[in-house]
Amino acid sequence: MNKNRSSRWLRGTTWIALGVAALAACGDGGDGGGAGGEGGAGSTTSAGTTSNGTTSNGTTGNGTTGNGTTGSSTTSNGTTSAGTGGSNEGGGGAGASSSTSSSTSSSTSAGAGGSEPTGKFVGNITTRGAVRDGFANYWNQITPENEGKWGEVEKSRGNKDWSKLDRIYKYAQDNNIIFKHHVFVWGSQQPSWVGNLPGNEQQAAVRDWMKSFCERYPKTKYIDVVNEPPPHTTPSYKNGIGGDGASGWDWIVNSFKWAREFCPNAVLILNDYNNIEYQNDHNNFMKIARAVIAAGAPVDAIGAQAHDAYKINTNTVKGFVDQLASLGKPVYITEYDIGEANDNRQKQIMEEQFTMYWNHPSVQGITLWGYIVGTTWRDNTGIQYDDNRMRPAMQWLMDFLDSQ
Repeated sequence: MNKNRSSRWLRGTTWIALGVAALAACGDGGDGGGAGGEGGAGSTTSAGTTSNGTTSNGTTGNGTTGNGTTGSSTTSNGTTSAGTGGSNEGGGGAGASSSTSSSTSSSTSAGAGGSEPTGKFVGNITTRGAVRDGFANYWNQITPENEGKWGEVEKSRGNKDWSKLDRIYKYAQDNNIIFKHHVFVWGSQQPSWVGNLPGNEQQAAVRDWMKSFCERYPKTKYIDVVNEPPPHTTPSYKNGIGGDGASGWDWIVNSFKWAREFCPNAVLILNDYNNIEYQNDHNNFMKIARAVIAAGAPVDAIGAQAHDAYKINTNTVKGFVDQLASLGKPVYITEYDIGEANDNRQKQIMEEQFTMYWNHPSVQGITLWGYIVGTTWRDNTGIQYDDNRMRPAMQWLMDFLDSQ
């Protein structure tokens, strides 16, 4: 085993070049199983405040459910439907990280003056509001877990706190890794004040949020434009940005059009949970995606959070991914984790499902939703300890990526 996987950034081994749509860069260049989607620790819902601890419909703390109920039990054939509620996305403490691995094979160079990876990526998220030391030795894409949500940035109207995002974005640029934004429009963790505005001011506020972000972070490569559409979540300001309209989803269509206007070269993603796990959720998502694309929404890619995929037979998950790909858009696995306490079982699932994602011709990037044990928002999803020891799933993943 190569003891310094990050050296692959320098050796220039070949990328698996499946990421055609992923080549575009901005500027110059729920989750699962009835647990539902994101609620996020430390931020708020669209109807609440932005103080720490509140989540959708008022539940609190890391990993508790919110914005709905937990769902039904699952089956391996994917025919049952999970709940429509959200779950917290809490993070975990920062600490020193090993520099003994890298995230994907790459033909680009690391360090100052290098270029961003241009193929299939494997990324992760921040840890309790910060980038963990050594992050870029394991992953070549970063998503802010909670720091980029509108309710976190603009808790009071006109007063935007970019400080956390600035540090994350700078880390990505300094280390030549991909920066992905999460999220523009969502029915959770939005500023409380926006729901109280007149409709025309709600539209102006959403456009200002997008415009301000895109101007500040011009090299953002991917954006979750709309996250967890109904029935999973609905923004309090939906009617102010177009409502149902002629398409039935004009507010989503407008959100994508504005995102394209302000960040013209970013890959714009429609993101949801349970859309590769459960038939009813999948069918609903496909209906929405087809409608908004037909109405002219510039949807560049489809996002599948995949939080509950580990509970589902891998062939069933692949079948749902195939169906997403039938929309004619690349697919991104945006929030993958494996909530399994048994090391061997977690490793087995990682081997089966990650290999499937990696080899799928339509999956162009995979983001894991946390990695440090004891700091992830769902129990047992951590794959590396704070002292840098790896659970077998992480060790397998690093070895697998090293071999590519």
